[in-house]
Amino acid sequence: MTEMKALQEGVRRSLPELDEIKDPDLRKKVVEAWALSLSHSEFERIEDISPAGVPGGQTMLRGTQADHIRGVTRMASAMVDELEHLLGPIGVDRNLLLACALCHDVGKPFEFSQRNQARWQATPATVGRPSVRHPVYGAYIALTVGLPEAVVHTAAAHSHEGDLVTRSLENTVVHWADEAYWDILERAGLVRSD
Repeated sequence: MTEMKALQEGVRRSLPELDEIKDPDLRKKVVEAWALSLSHSEFERIEDISPAGVPGGQTMLRGTQADHIRGVTRMASAMVDELEHLLGPIGVDRNLLLACALCHDVGKPFEFSQRNQARWQATPATVGRPSVRHPVYGAYIALTVGLPEAVVHTAAAHSHEGDLVTRSLENTVVHWADEAYWDILERAGLVRSD
């Protein structure tokens, strides 16, 4: 099995919520995005990435980076389910929502790479520290594999970078699910600050 196929198989095992995406081409591109991102790092699986929001930031005491991605995806989906239960359809494209949530942190292999961290630490005046945060690198990955613009937008603007733009509907849901994920774990005493 080639390295890329092995990475894709690992992504499928790490993110069972992929099966909820009904569009097979979109599902395939989500897998390709994660495999490509991992292939540009020393990580072989999403679980190999530190379970933190950002390097040196809050780190989960239980669970993995894959659990974070899955948690945000499940929370985003549940938020929409509950709103639509009360109000009827709100205009969310379920396939896009799932792809956006599953890819919101697709740039983390780059930002969390120990090689990159060491390089940025050694010469921050040359390339910055970090050179590029995971939202920007995630947008690059999403564009490279041909994911829809809505997914690119969410990868790029789910975090603080999104404070400078108007977030799409799906990105708004993912953004708040991501924020809630970390806030809830913090209040529950399930993160440590490094």
